[in-house]
Amino acid sequence: MQEMTSRERFLIAMTGGQPDRVPCSPDFSNMIPCRLTGKPFWDIYLNSDPPLWRAYIDAARHFGIDPWFPYASPRYTLEDEGCVQQERSIISRADDRIVEQTRTVTPEGEMTSRVTYYRDNPPTESERPLKDLQAQRRQIKHLYRMPTGADFSAVREMKKYVGPDVAFGGSVGYPGFQSWVWFTQGQIETLSYAMMDCPDVLEELYQRDEAVNVKRTEIMLDSGLYDYLLLGGSGTITLSSPEIFDRYALPTIKKITKMCRQAGVATMLHSCGKEMHLIQRCAEETDLSCVNPLEIPPMGDSTLSEAKRLYGDKIALMGNLHTTEVMLRGSVEDVKKAARQAIDDAAKGGGFILSTGDQCGRDTPDENLRAMVEVCKTYGRYQ
Repeated sequence: MQEMTSRERFLIAMTGGQPDRVPCSPDFSNMIPCRLTGKPFWDIYLNSDPPLWRAYIDAARHFGIDPWFPYASPRYTLEDEGCVQQERSIISRADDRIVEQTRTVTPEGEMTSRVTYYRDNPPTESERPLKDLQAQRRQIKHLYRMPTGADFSAVREMKKYVGPDVAFGGSVGYPGFQSWVWFTQGQIETLSYAMMDCPDVLEELYQRDEAVNVKRTEIMLDSGLYDYLLLGGSGTITLSSPEIFDRYALPTIKKITKMCRQAGVATMLHSCGKEMHLIQRCAEETDLSCVNPLEIPPMGDSTLSEAKRLYGDKIALMGNLHTTEVMLRGSVEDVKKAARQAIDDAAKGGGFILSTGDQCGRDTPDENLRAMVEVCKTYGRYQ
């Protein structure tokens, strides 16, 4: 078989087919690209110097992997333009961190949030805008403002830099705790109480979240720029439960994946942590093309061989080398052994992409990432 481009290889595998070999697509979408720039991490996350998407592609080229590029989301034009004002300011600066505050002024009152940017680690949300869900329920619509259009000029710039040989994707979300924790002070605890104390507020939040993300999907699909869309939902079940997934997330996933299938655009869903319930539901009830990262216990509940046996004929799989014990702390031989085992467990018949069980740590040895690439090139056949 003639050697394929990374784009061809990745898209064929993520839609259940058999490319020339197993794609090598470790998840290093954050820390490793930042490290390779040699700059403080806040330059990338706070100042976009360079933007994270560019740092990722440069890192992918550095290691020779088959990139999965989900960064290309447009700048949306939002409803009620001009009714909401945001003011960002640096409120503290130290040798190892910078704290930025955002003050959001709406007709229903103000919200404040803070992000701490670190020199050598990704940023964290140190204050979230919703402190009281019931008291601030009228402000929820300003966190999920309906898009009315989009500017794709930055997306086209990305596509030009990425080139024609890389699978080009954008991201949309879906409702659930994994989304709402990002702007809710108290996070899981607050949302759990809200299910009992003010379920009508969560219902309103769910309806708003779904409407916005369905509209974003429609706008992105209409552009004709994308090979696939990534549904981002880190920790979907780990941060809630299978029942909450079924209630809030699954209906939207059904709608978005159906829209994409009808448009001829592939879909991938990323949800670290526990995932087997999600895989079952998506394989049986949605049009999802591929799921990752299939983390093993104790972080997750997935094994490649079981996922392949149960659902491999319905959905493509991407995973799942252990990011600490194998990728970070393991030897080159440990990585090669684990990579070969993953291929043995899940590649037969097609529909498999070799990756890691979620994000690779900042200090993952370069030689371990190169070992993954070598195994895919020398051993990565669909038996």
